[in-house]
Amino acid sequence: MVLYLCCVRFYCFNCKMEKTGIEEASGTPPLPPSPSIPPNVKPEQVGPPKRSVISRRGVGTAGRRISLLTNHFKVSMNISDAMFYQYSVSITSEDKRVVDGKGIGRKVIDRLYLTYSSELAGKKFAYDGEKSLYTVGPLPQNNFEFTVVVEELLARSANGSPGANGSPSGNGKRPKCSFRSKTFKVAISYAAKIPLKSIVLALKGSEVDNNAQDALRVLDIILRQQAANRGCLLVRQSFFHDDSRHFTDVGGGVTGCRGFHSSFRTTQGGLSLNMDVSTTMILTPGPVIDFLLANQNIRDPRHINWEKAKKMLKNMRIKTKHSNMEFKITGLSEKPCNLQHFPLKMRNSDDANDEDQTVEITVYEYFTKHRGIELSISAYMPCLNVGKPKRPNYLPLELCLLVSLQRYTKALSIMQRSTLVEKSRQKPQDRIRTVTDAVRNYQYDEDPVLSACGISIDRQLTQVDGRVLEAPKLKVGNSEDCIPRNGRWNFNHKKLLTPVRIERWAVVNFSARCDTSHLSRELINCGRNKGILIERPHTLIEEDPQSRRASPVARVEKMFEIVRAKLPGPPEFLLCVLPEKKNSEIYGPWKKRSLSDFGIVTQCISPTKINDQYLTNVLLKINTKLGGTNSLLAIEHTSRIPLIKDTPTMILGMDVSHGSPGQADVPSIAAVVGSRCWPLISRYRASVRTQSPKVEMIDALYKPLANGNDDGMIRELLVDFFQTSNGRKPAQIVIFRDGVSESQFNQVLNIELEQIMKAYQHLGEVDFPKFTVIVAQKNHHTKLFQAGAPENVPPGTVVDTKIVHPRNYDFYMCAHAGMIGTSRPAHYHVLLDEISFSPDDLQHLIHSLSYVYQRSTTAISIVAPVCYAHLAAQQMGQFIKFDDLSETSSAKRAITTEESVPVPELPRLHENVRGSMFFC
Repeated sequence: MVLYLCCVRFYCFNCKMEKTGIEEASGTPPLPPSPSIPPNVKPEQVGPPKRSVISRRGVGTAGRRISLLTNHFKVSMNISDAMFYQYSVSITSEDKRVVDGKGIGRKVIDRLYLTYSSELAGKKFAYDGEKSLYTVGPLPQNNFEFTVVVEELLARSANGSPGANGSPSGNGKRPKCSFRSKTFKVAISYAAKIPLKSIVLALKGSEVDNNAQDALRVLDIILRQQAANRGCLLVRQSFFHDDSRHFTDVGGGVTGCRGFHSSFRTTQGGLSLNMDVSTTMILTPGPVIDFLLANQNIRDPRHINWEKAKKMLKNMRIKTKHSNMEFKITGLSEKPCNLQHFPLKMRNSDDANDEDQTVEITVYEYFTKHRGIELSISAYMPCLNVGKPKRPNYLPLELCLLVSLQRYTKALSIMQRSTLVEKSRQKPQDRIRTVTDAVRNYQYDEDPVLSACGISIDRQLTQVDGRVLEAPKLKVGNSEDCIPRNGRWNFNHKKLLTPVRIERWAVVNFSARCDTSHLSRELINCGRNKGILIERPHTLIEEDPQSRRASPVARVEKMFEIVRAKLPGPPEFLLCVLPEKKNSEIYGPWKKRSLSDFGIVTQCISPTKINDQYLTNVLLKINTKLGGTNSLLAIEHTSRIPLIKDTPTMILGMDVSHGSPGQADVPSIAAVVGSRCWPLISRYRASVRTQSPKVEMIDALYKPLANGNDDGMIRELLVDFFQTSNGRKPAQIVIFRDGVSESQFNQVLNIELEQIMKAYQHLGEVDFPKFTVIVAQKNHHTKLFQAGAPENVPPGTVVDTKIVHPRNYDFYMCAHAGMIGTSRPAHYHVLLDEISFSPDDLQHLIHSLSYVYQRSTTAISIVAPVCYAHLAAQQMGQFIKFDDLSETSSAKRAITTEESVPVPELPRLHENVRGSMFFC
């Protein structure tokens, strides 16, 4: 598929773009000609970005000092003038088809080195498994062509035609083992030079191009090759051994496999190797029949759903018990093993001149009579088909084992996820021991390519100085001070700051096991203790048992009919009791009807134990949704937040939630929350939209319509800020962006920020506010440990030296108290700071924003606006069901690849709840 540059919209508004020329590097082939541009498309010229990521402006000094360790291992480079040479690799098979499978690619290149080492001057190289290999120093010449022969074990039937060893194939004689040779043509050609000294320049903060990133990528490829040579499963920068000691069964035929993440990073303290424990999901290895029973959660093979099994098993790799050979599953037989016939060639006598006779025989009979293999449970089950469409090969199920290290990429259930977390968490000291043992055992120093670079790796954790910020003081009811201890506080004998009064409400019950009368009494009593006056519910509505067989949408519709009939008018609030705690099918339809169609605030619960702590947590959510406030920062309560108290300041949290792995066509959900009621920073409103699947940049921040209006997300939040802040417009906007990687920082600054400015300008404003843009990352592998204690680092721990970026403005903060496992700090990157916060002021603001999360009484691991954006995207994503979209959209795409798949729009919230914190 050809992508025309002119079709890519870069949203560089108001900037003149100059066409940039491209110089050809000496010694490299010329670039291919540009694609022709259709006559109806106007080219869009792309210039350099308007904004770039700022440099560090200093470090913080507030807080008490603490000595820490981190899972970075110091890397020394003794030959800084070494040069990586990159070569392009092209592998073609005998029929001149390009080979792009990673597994076969590594086999071919390994065989190439063994065969032609002398032609390559014995030079070791690192191969990425695809189309590039790297050497330290050049190969003897720029271009090579090799013929490589790879032998593989396979079965051959007696007449010489290939078949499955021990499995009946279409022309079916008893097979014998043999080797088959496959011939490949490998072309290696010089592509580029990558100087190792670019890393040295990056460490000094003087990098001017991407050479350092390229050099780091080569170093990471060397680590990956080493792991591949040990037979590991490779997943991006992580690797996983086939070692059952590191397996954790999470149910459903799925196993968690513990391995390691390893990557080289440039830091203030020099080059370091970041080594961490990592987990991926694999199919539970072992008998296929056991996998199917676990996957379908049944005990008796007679109850297996074979249609479901067929979809699940397709493309899985199996090994046979009787021949120890590997195959890929292509399907299931149409008939059971004892009825599935195939033609078998038989000899009539010992006379070689006699012609073979073909007889029809069942798979079951073939294995039991001709192979002498006893089959105990396969007779009435379908066979696995490991052949081709026109030439099936059948294997009885009980002879087949799932090969280990096959990735499972679908979303985990709630139960699977909780099992994984419970069984795979490690205490800080255990994690330290695991990663230091790994660095010692893998002996990276002895790798020939790393040695040629003069690279050696320290085997001790890096020591780093941190600071612990003081927890902010909170205000609760009766203007009482509340001082968090170890990142926690509670409302025992305290009242909420601004509790609401609930007069007209009802309870609806979809669960057969909940006593709603007892529940409502306990909720009223608990509310009274917290300052919330709750009248008796107008009615308690139980679902008709007959309705439970209906669809979720029908059940919700029936319930709302009863609500409308029993209540004199719309209630202020509905308490909804669901039958399941998580993933209830009723949740999405219920939320959509409540929030979008009727504009009624609703709280869904599924209580297992009703006590004061549980009810308090429920009331925190209800109070917030109805407009109350549970607590405020003391400095927020008295309007004393530095740099915010005197200047109208809006805080935005932005996040994009994507569909589960394997659901490529499920729309992504973008959410932005904006603060309201300045000078408060604890109240937020959300705006949520759908967008194209797997697209990370938010495309509806500014959305001009044909009539000249703006239907974007930011306009909605700006207008709300103005209306709730005494007619003040934001003169400062602090943006927290979640979920983007370093490679996307410039897009945040030059696409998303540009859209936000357009939305502001569309409201008739000439002077733009000052912006501070911060990316918040949780998906990284840096961990912090106390140097002299076994516990997790204390809440409020900040690190902004040594392990941070050599040039860019970033820091790590662990605002929460890690009670189980090992805490993961948030990694904050300041991309732009027009407001000019001092390092201490900015870190205090971010730390404080971890204490304004109204749903809980603990400091959270990342700023509340980001959490709210995630919750809003998650909740409104339930409004529309995407279950059938993947199948239908792929069919549409097959019909016309020119048109993009239409993205269904989310229903808008009812005006009654649009400004509420419905997502709490």
